[in-house]
Parts: sequence; C-alpha cells; structure tokens
Amino acid sequence: MVRHLRSLLDLTAPEAQQIIARAIELKAMAFNAQPRLLTRRSVALIFEKPSTRTRVSFATGVSDFGGSCIFLSPEESQLGRGEPISDTAKVLSRLVDLIIIRTNYQTTIEELAENATVPVINALSDLYHPCQALADIQTYIEHRGSAHGIKAAWIGDGNNVCHSWINTARLFDFEISIATPPGFEPDQHICEVNQDRVTLSHDPEAAAENADVVITDTWASMGQEQEKLEREKAFKAFTVNRDLMALARQNALFMHCLPAYRGYEVDADVIDGPQSVIWDEVENRLHAQKALMEFLLTETGNV
Repeated sequence: MVRHLRSLLDLTAPEAQQIIARAIELKAMAFNAQPRLLTRRSVALIFEKPSTRTRVSFATGVSDFGGSCIFLSPEESQLGRGEPISDTAKVLSRLVDLIIIRTNYQTTIEELAENATVPVINALSDLYHPCQALADIQTYIEHRGSAHGIKAAWIGDGNNVCHSWINTARLFDFEISIATPPGFEPDQHICEVNQDRVTLSHDPEAAAENADVVITDTWASMGQEQEKLEREKAFKAFTVNRDLMALARQNALFMHCLPAYRGYEVDADVIDGPQSVIWDEVENRLHAQKALMEFLLTETGNV
C-alpha cells in the first residue's frame, strides 16, 4: 500500500513518535553513516510557491540519501498549462520514486495522492504544513525530553502551521491554547474534531499563561500580501514580547517557523533571546523530513 503525508493525520501516534525518534537518530549519525536508500533514484519537488527552508532541506535530505531532485514549477512544467493533476500524478509515478509538493491548495495534494503510485508529501498547502510541525516537535523533544501533557500556546493567525500544531497535539498527547484576533481563528472543523486538545480565545495573555512553548508565525503569509496593512491593525495586540513570555513557564521555549518580522509578530529580544530555538527548528526540518521519507518509502515497499 502506498503511504502519503497529506497531513499529520496520515500517521498514527506511534508512527509519528517513531519518525521523531528516527529523526533524532539520523541527526546524531555521521554523514557517511546515512542510509543510501535513494541511490540512483529521483525525487520530484513541485513548488507552486517560493521557498527557502523547505526546498533546501528536502534537496539536502535527498542528496544525503544518495538521490537526485527534479524541481518543477508551474512555469516549467505542464502543471501551469492545464494538465489534469491526476495525469501529472500518473506521469511522475512512472518516472520518480517520491513526489514532494508545496502548493496553494490542499485539494491539489489530495488529488495527487489519490492518483500517484509513489508517496506524496505535503511540503505546505493552504490548510497544513506537516513537515514544519514534525521539525518543531522534534525540537521540543530534544530540549525537554517529552511533549506528553505539555501546554503549547499559539499566538496569532490560525493558519496552516497552526492546524498542523493542532494535529501534533493529538498525536503527541498535549494541549494547545490558541489566541487569534476575531475573524482569524483556525479552521472550525479541525478544531471540532480535536476539541479535547484545543482551547480557543482572543486573549494572548490567557493562552500564554503557564505555557511550555509559545509559537507564532508571520501575520501575512504568502498570498496575503494585499492584506498586510489590515492584518497589522488586527494583530497589533498579538506580538510575542517579553511581557507575554513572562506569563509562560520559566523554562518555556519560543518557536517560529520563519521568515520572521521582528517588531511585528515577535520582538527581537524574544526571537533572538535565550528561550528561542528557531535555528534548531530550521536544522530539524532536514532530519525530520529524512526520517519521514525513509518511513514512507519503507512502508510503501520502495526500499
């Protein structure tokens, strides 16, 4: 059976925990001890949206495993010329061993996965960013040993990263308190099916109180640039600053998936301060994604 990662809920809790344990193990290995499971194999990286961390971390991971990447953008392929997504999935399945896609719509990922005979990985959509959440939870576990029973605080936009953190809370057994401005709440259905894990409010101070980790993201993501001024007004009380961090536990971590805009969603003395683990999050994108690729290929029987 072909395994995909459309969202984190394509994994069971034990599988997600296995992937994180393996990511930590791969991180500790010397380069020449890396499994070469992609030797003489190719991976398609489809990017409908710009990327730094996602593209570089996946390309590096594929290279570490001995494989090669083929980059596709709408301008450079039939994706931008109206070819059915189902046809693209079938074509690529005959030519590569893995499809990684960063796209505007979750429905694109769903259709690719329905028609592909090789694993498909969601490298970001409008609804989810599961690879970022895997790297984030790896980072937390490396610093604190376990995420079981913690309180995570999400401050800001109820966006795709927020949705994946909700799913992470379900898989790793903790609670997440989310504070957004009115009208910027996370998806209602995602919250409802995880209601035993999620607390929603419009109060960042209540969300941050006694939190073990405080997470935020840019106020205007890619594709929302025209809303920037409106969003800055709506989010002006949602900056993560020292006063907000002081409400969290004394050893609370600060996380941000980047890019970050200091003085907006987070003050410089927080993101550049001692509680911030943003650079560990960046590096762990590489290791978590390598563990994920290994898992999906193994489960699919492609190694």
